[in-house]
Amino acid sequence: MEGEENKKEVNKESYSVVRFILELVKITLISLAIVIPVRYFLVQPFYVRGASMEPNFYDRDYLIINEISYRFTEPNRGDVVVFKYPLNPREYFIKRVIGLPGETIEIKEGEVKIYNKLYPQGIVLDESSYLFPGTKTGGNLKVSLGPDEYYLLGDNRNASLDSRSFGPVPRKNIIGKVLLRGWPFSRFSKFEEPLYNF
Repeated sequence: MEGEENKKEVNKESYSVVRFILELVKITLISLAIVIPVRYFLVQPFYVRGASMEPNFYDRDYLIINEISYRFTEPNRGDVVVFKYPLNPREYFIKRVIGLPGETIEIKEGEVKIYNKLYPQGIVLDESSYLFPGTKTGGNLKVSLGPDEYYLLGDNRNASLDSRSFGPVPRKNIIGKVLLRGWPFSRFSKFEEPLYNF
C-alpha cells in the first residue's frame, strides 16, 4: 500500500513539473509572438554614438524608434531619423531631416536656405529651436534633391558627418523616426517636430 501511495505522489509531482514546463513554454511562445513583431516592425531601440546630435541627443542616449509611421507617411522636415549610412548600409546614423524630395538646399554664409515650389526665391531655415545658440552651418554648396531623396544634417553642425559629406539619403535608407528617449531616466522625453518659419 505504502509503495503505491509513494508512486502516486511521485506521479503527481512529475505531472506538476510537466504542467509547469508546458505553461512556461506556452507563455514564452506567446510573449515571443507579441514581442518579435513589435521589436522588428513597429518600434526599435537605438543607442546614440557620438556628439553629432547635441544638444538634443547625447552619446549613449537610449532611443525608441517608430518604424511604422513611415509605412503610411513620408518623413517631414525636422524629423529626427535613423537611417542606413549610404556608404555602408550596415551602419546606422541619426540625423535631422532638413531637405525634402524635389527641393534645392543651399548652404552659404552659415545659413541653410530652402528652395521649393512655395519659395522659388528661397527662404532661410530658422533652426534656432534645436541648435546651440549662434550655431553656423559650415559649407558652401547647393544641392537639388531627387524625387526620393532627403537632406539630413546633425544638430551639432561642427561635429557631424552628414549630407554635406555623403550627399542626399534615399528614402529606402530611412528606417524610422525618433519617438522618445528612454534612457537616462532623468531626461526621459517624447520628441515632436519643430515649428519652422514657413
